[in-house]
Amino acid sequence: MAKKKKQHNPNTIALNKKARFDYFIEETFEAGLALEGWEVKSLRQGKVNIKESYVLLKDNEAWLFGATITPLISASSHSHHDPLRLRKLLLHRRQIDRLLGLKDQKGYTLVPLDLHWSHGMVKANLGLAKGKKQHDKRAVEKERDWNRDKQRILKYHA
Repeated sequence: MAKKKKQHNPNTIALNKKARFDYFIEETFEAGLALEGWEVKSLRQGKVNIKESYVLLKDNEAWLFGATITPLISASSHSHHDPLRLRKLLLHRRQIDRLLGLKDQKGYTLVPLDLHWSHGMVKANLGLAKGKKQHDKRAVEKERDWNRDKQRILKYHA
Protein backbone atom coordinates (compact mmCIF):
# COMPACT_ATOMS: atom_id res chain seq x y z
CA MET A 1 0.00 0.00 0.00
CA ALA A 2 1.37 3.37 -0.99
CA LYS A 3 1.88 5.95 1.73
CA LYS A 4 -0.51 8.89 1.47
CA LYS A 5 1.08 12.32 1.32
CA LYS A 6 -0.36 15.17 3.33
CA GLN A 7 -2.33 17.60 1.22
CA HIS A 8 -1.18 21.18 1.69
CA ASN A 9 -3.47 24.13 1.30
CA PRO A 10 -3.55 25.12 -2.40
CA ASN A 11 -3.06 28.74 -1.34
CA THR A 12 0.33 27.93 0.23
CA ILE A 13 3.31 29.32 -1.67
CA ALA A 14 6.20 28.20 0.56
CA LEU A 15 6.60 26.41 3.90
CA ASN A 16 9.41 26.73 6.41
CA LYS A 17 9.50 23.24 7.95
CA LYS A 18 12.88 23.97 9.48
CA ALA A 19 11.36 26.64 11.72
CA ARG A 20 9.17 24.13 13.58
CA PHE A 21 12.14 21.77 13.89
CA ASP A 22 14.55 24.38 15.26
CA TYR A 23 12.16 26.46 17.40
CA PHE A 24 9.24 26.21 19.79
CA ILE A 25 6.54 28.36 18.15
CA GLU A 26 4.69 30.16 20.93
CA GLU A 27 2.48 32.56 18.98
CA THR A 28 1.69 33.26 15.34
CA PHE A 29 0.91 36.47 13.46
CA GLU A 30 -0.18 37.17 9.90
CA ALA A 31 1.44 39.99 7.95
CA GLY A 32 1.21 41.29 4.41
CA LEU A 33 4.25 41.74 2.19
CA ALA A 34 5.19 44.76 0.08
CA LEU A 35 6.37 43.22 -3.19
CA GLU A 36 7.36 44.32 -6.67
CA GLY A 37 5.66 43.00 -9.81
CA TRP A 38 8.40 40.58 -10.81
CA GLU A 39 8.35 39.09 -7.29
CA VAL A 40 4.62 38.33 -7.50
CA LYS A 41 5.15 36.60 -10.85
CA SER A 42 7.97 34.52 -9.38
CA LEU A 43 5.82 33.60 -6.37
CA ARG A 44 3.10 32.36 -8.72
CA GLN A 45 5.72 30.04 -10.25
CA GLY A 46 6.86 28.90 -6.77
CA LYS A 47 10.41 30.27 -7.05
CA VAL A 48 10.84 31.22 -3.38
CA ASN A 49 12.86 29.93 -0.43
CA ILE A 50 12.22 31.08 3.17
CA LYS A 51 14.22 28.42 5.07
CA GLU A 52 17.04 30.74 6.12
CA SER A 53 14.95 33.88 6.57
CA TYR A 54 13.94 35.78 9.68
CA VAL A 55 12.23 39.03 10.67
CA LEU A 56 14.10 42.22 11.56
CA LEU A 57 12.40 44.88 13.69
CA LYS A 58 14.04 48.28 13.34
CA ASP A 59 12.77 51.87 13.33
CA ASN A 60 9.29 50.63 14.30
CA GLU A 61 9.04 48.65 11.06
CA ALA A 62 9.19 44.93 10.34
CA TRP A 63 11.34 43.58 7.50
CA LEU A 64 11.66 40.08 6.01
CA PHE A 65 15.37 39.32 5.74
CA GLY A 66 16.98 36.41 3.89
CA ALA A 67 13.99 35.28 1.81
CA THR A 68 15.10 34.38 -1.70
CA ILE A 69 12.71 35.09 -4.56
CA THR A 70 14.38 34.03 -7.79
CA PRO A 71 13.54 36.25 -10.78
CA LEU A 72 12.03 34.56 -13.82
CA ILE A 73 14.10 34.26 -16.98
CA SER A 74 11.48 36.30 -18.82
CA ALA A 75 11.73 39.19 -16.31
CA SER A 76 12.51 42.65 -17.61
CA SER A 77 16.19 43.23 -18.30
CA HIS A 78 16.17 47.02 -17.92
CA SER A 79 15.63 46.95 -14.15
CA HIS A 80 17.76 45.36 -11.43
CA HIS A 81 16.21 42.34 -9.68
CA ASP A 82 17.73 41.59 -6.27
CA PRO A 83 16.54 38.16 -5.07
CA LEU A 84 17.67 38.81 -1.46
CA ARG A 85 16.39 42.33 -0.92
CA LEU A 86 14.69 43.39 2.32
CA ARG A 87 10.91 43.14 2.00
CA LYS A 88 8.68 45.22 4.22
CA LEU A 89 6.11 43.38 6.34
CA LEU A 90 2.79 45.14 6.69
CA LEU A 91 1.63 45.06 10.32
CA HIS A 92 -0.41 47.39 12.52
CA ARG A 93 1.51 49.71 14.85
CA ARG A 94 0.15 47.90 17.94
CA GLN A 95 1.32 44.56 16.58
CA ILE A 96 4.81 45.89 15.90
CA ASP A 97 5.03 47.44 19.38
CA ARG A 98 3.90 44.15 20.94
CA LEU A 99 6.42 42.17 18.88
CA LEU A 100 9.21 44.55 19.88
CA GLY A 101 8.36 43.95 23.54
CA LEU A 102 8.16 40.17 23.15
CA LYS A 103 11.30 39.93 21.02
CA ASP A 104 13.38 41.76 23.63
CA GLN A 105 12.83 38.87 26.03
CA LYS A 106 15.73 36.43 26.19
CA GLY A 107 15.85 33.80 23.48
CA TYR A 108 12.90 34.95 21.36
CA THR A 109 13.03 35.57 17.63
CA LEU A 110 10.56 36.04 14.79
CA VAL A 111 10.64 33.54 11.93
CA PRO A 112 8.40 33.22 8.88
CA LEU A 113 6.44 29.96 8.96
CA ASP A 114 4.89 30.15 5.50
CA LEU A 115 3.87 32.36 2.61
CA HIS A 116 0.34 32.05 1.25
CA TRP A 117 -2.28 33.76 -0.90
CA SER A 118 -5.18 35.48 0.83
CA HIS A 119 -7.75 37.24 -1.38
CA GLY A 120 -5.15 37.80 -4.10
CA MET A 121 -2.55 39.21 -1.68
CA VAL A 122 0.62 37.55 -0.43
CA LYS A 123 0.61 37.02 3.33
CA ALA A 124 3.24 35.63 5.67
CA ASN A 125 2.58 33.71 8.85
CA LEU A 126 5.19 34.76 11.42
CA GLY A 127 6.00 32.79 14.52
CA LEU A 128 7.28 34.12 17.81
CA ALA A 129 9.84 31.42 18.48
CA LYS A 130 12.19 30.27 21.21
CA GLY A 131 15.20 28.20 20.16
CA LYS A 132 15.30 24.47 20.84
CA LYS A 133 18.32 22.78 22.35
CA GLN A 134 19.65 19.52 20.89
CA HIS A 135 18.07 17.42 23.66
CA ASP A 136 14.68 19.06 22.96
CA LYS A 137 14.90 18.03 19.31
CA ARG A 138 15.73 14.45 20.34
CA ALA A 139 12.78 14.34 22.72
CA VAL A 140 10.38 15.54 20.03
CA GLU A 141 11.72 12.96 17.58
CA LYS A 142 11.43 10.19 20.18
CA GLU A 143 7.83 11.17 20.96
CA ARG A 144 6.95 11.24 17.25
CA ASP A 145 8.44 7.75 16.77
CA TRP A 146 6.52 6.43 19.79
CA ASN A 147 3.24 7.88 18.49
CA ARG A 148 3.85 6.27 15.10
CA ASP A 149 4.57 2.88 16.71
CA LYS A 150 1.52 3.25 18.95
CA GLN A 151 -0.69 3.85 15.90
CA ARG A 152 0.74 0.75 14.20
CA ILE A 153 0.07 -1.38 17.27
CA LEU A 154 -3.49 -0.11 17.58
CA LYS A 155 -4.11 -0.64 13.86
CA TYR A 156 -3.03 -4.29 13.88
CA HIS A 157 -4.65 -5.24 17.21
CA ALA A 158 -7.98 -3.54 16.74
